[in-house]
Amino acid sequence: MRKFRAAVIGTGFIGPVHVEGLRRAGIEVVASIGSTPEKSRLSAKKLGIHGPHRTFADVLADPEIDSVHLTTPNRFHFEQAKAVLQAGKHVICEKPLAMNSSQSSTLVDIASRSGCAAGVAYNVRFYPLCHEAADRVRSGLVGTVFSATGSYVQDWLLYETDYNWRVHSEDGGELRAVADIGSHWLDLVQFIAGQPVTSVCADLRTIHDTRRRPSGHIETFSGASHRGQSDSTCITEPGITEPGSTEPGSTEAVRITTEDCGAVMLRFQNGANGCLWVSQVTAGRKNCLRLEMAGSESSLAWNSETPNELWIGHRAQANQLLVRDPSLMGESGASVSNYPGGHNEGFPDTFKQLFHCFYEYIAIGDRTTPPPFPTFADGHRNVVLCESILSSHQSRSWVDVLP
Repeated sequence: MRKFRAAVIGTGFIGPVHVEGLRRAGIEVVASIGSTPEKSRLSAKKLGIHGPHRTFADVLADPEIDSVHLTTPNRFHFEQAKAVLQAGKHVICEKPLAMNSSQSSTLVDIASRSGCAAGVAYNVRFYPLCHEAADRVRSGLVGTVFSATGSYVQDWLLYETDYNWRVHSEDGGELRAVADIGSHWLDLVQFIAGQPVTSVCADLRTIHDTRRRPSGHIETFSGASHRGQSDSTCITEPGITEPGSTEPGSTEAVRITTEDCGAVMLRFQNGANGCLWVSQVTAGRKNCLRLEMAGSESSLAWNSETPNELWIGHRAQANQLLVRDPSLMGESGASVSNYPGGHNEGFPDTFKQLFHCFYEYIAIGDRTTPPPFPTFADGHRNVVLCESILSSHQSRSWVDVLP
């Protein structure tokens, strides 16, 4: 594969994750761009990037940059993705692809006419055993899929004093928990089942109608362990400083309309039933995605906190536990697994595998073959699905998911 040069826009938690994944996939990272030139300089220095680029405009103007990764807050995705494609560069955008389906539909159209590869960073697909599960469904080992159930739960917004830009609809969109983490589950379940969701019935809830906003800013996750701050460790997002930088009590109450948790019933194209529980206020759960799928021949269950194990359920024989091992997996799962059995692969590896598939597809140059990564079309469908979930919650009824 030829040498590609990439730029990452956004210096928060997920930006450096992209930088690491790109480097591990053999891609040269030449720019890390923050919300100001100074933040870009500091990020580049920290990450060992030596290019001269300090702004998004610098990146677009450089003909030597092949691709751009967008890891900025949601409200910037549409304009930035459009600008990247119009500059003739390949693009990977963090989810959600856009703030609404009108924007995401426009991006699908621009991408299709650009000749550039355009992907969305649904990295959870790229855990090897998620590929293995999808392959087992496709090959008929699961039989006809009857149901898919599961959850995605976290605790980093448990307290009223937990605060981040994502809680505001103008920054992250009208949906938060569903669009932020639930969208990963929804993408994964449709990828494994090979069936799109066609209708939904949702019941969502905002636990904290008001939250306490610090006079300063706060990280998405922090290393602090006291009440009201997450004990996860992540890197500061754009425009966000460390918690605890303000004096005690130096906060203000802000009104919150986005949901903290909720349930969504699903109906798939083949008639299968589904149910998702999503929450960012479940104490003790840092980042836990669970999925169980039942079919006429067998069942499958997977948990992101033990990602190297796939449970396989049977009626007439003993159940199985497949521990990730390329020599024991099908071609699809083995293709996104680089280490032998007994050597765990996890969250950072999913980005490496996603990026490897993305750039290999570009290098091959055959746009008539199905892309082996989540595309802008996938991102658009997920935006439409999230809008249907919101509509269902508001109308307290089943809502069809339009094509």
